Amino acid sequence: MPLLLLKVNRLSAVFWDVDGTLADTEMDGHRPAFNVAFQELNLPFVWDEALYNRLLAIPGGLRRVKLHAEACGVALSQEQLNQVRDRKRLHYLERVRQGHVKLRPGVRRLLQELHRAGVQQWIVTSSGSASVLALLEQVQNQIPHFDGVVTSDDVPTGKPAPDGYLLALQRSGADAAASLAVEDSAAGLSAATTAGLRCLITPSPWDAEALRHAGEEAAAVLDHLGEPGQPATVLSGDSCQDGTVTLKYLETLLSLPIR
Repeated sequence: MPLLLLKVNRLSAVFWDVDGTLADTEMDGHRPAFNVAFQELNLPFVWDEALYNRLLAIPGGLRRVKLHAEACGVALSQEQLNQVRDRKRLHYLERVRQGHVKLRPGVRRLLQELHRAGVQQWIVTSSGSASVLALLEQVQNQIPHFDGVVTSDDVPTGKPAPDGYLLALQRSGADAAASLAVEDSAAGLSAATTAGLRCLITPSPWDAEALRHAGEEAAAVLDHLGEPGQPATVLSGDSCQDGTVTLKYLETLLSLPIR
């Protein structure tokens, strides 16, 4: 009787960041939502793309507002910060529902391939659950269902702390050695590697910090995940066939040491 060889996927789980990784949420989502909130609250701030690009080096939206206000000589109370947060969230959710936020190249294709292969897929983000659920609702007909979601509402400390990834590993039961994180930022990379995960980086076009340092710690760095006719450029790490990140490519990254 011939032996039946069963194909076993070495990759057991992929943990996805959201903002800047799954979708281009920052420039066309969060930034204009903050600006409307500032205007409604009569705050003297306008974040253009160049300024917001620099501010993205600060993890966390409210911390970003607080530190920018202090740099401008404006002291905001906690009540004012909470008002900014609440109004900005409403405007961001509306922009998502209006379709202003788009998936990044290759995301839909890779999500579907991993789903067909039975690989667990989780979201791990420093955004709040309302923002994440709004995005997932908008794109639910384009992508498979995620196996779980960990947001800033679930952990005491956001990225670059590893809390979100550690909780996702615990809840999923996945082995960190057989799992990968997909991120776009230096803070996300630090969180993933501290949790014992190899990390693939697709830096946002405006995240120069991640692009400059990611190659030192990431398993690979590409400008995006690649589509047929829109190949990805490998900035650091192994080349990928046809310029598209696939399950096979992700599995090759598992053999690399965690840096």
